[in-house]
Amino acid sequence: MAELDPLIHADARLRVMSVLNTLGPRNSVSFPKLREILSMTAGNLSTHLRKLEDAGYISQTKVIEGRSPATYLGITATGMAAFDTYKKQLMELL
Repeated sequence: MAELDPLIHADARLRVMSVLNTLGPRNSVSFPKLREILSMTAGNLSTHLRKLEDAGYISQTKVIEGRSPATYLGITATGMAAFDTYKKQLMELL
C-alpha cells in the first residue's frame, strides 16, 4: 500500500486542498475568503500555503486592487493530480 502524501495529509492542508480543488484549475479565491472559509488565522494559513506552494500544488497571485495588495490562491495541475492520487489512496485504505 502506498503511503499517503504527507504534504496533503495534514488537517489544515487537506482542508486547503479540498477548497481549492472544488474551484478547479482556472479559478482562485482571495486569501481573506479562504481564511474565512477555513476559520484559520492568517499566520497559520500562510504557513500551510507556503508548504503547498513549495511543492507546486497551489499558486499564489499577488495583485494591487485600488491601493491595496491582494493575494489570490488557486490549485495547479500538479496539485490536482496529487489530490486525486491522495483521494484514491485514502479510499483504498478505507
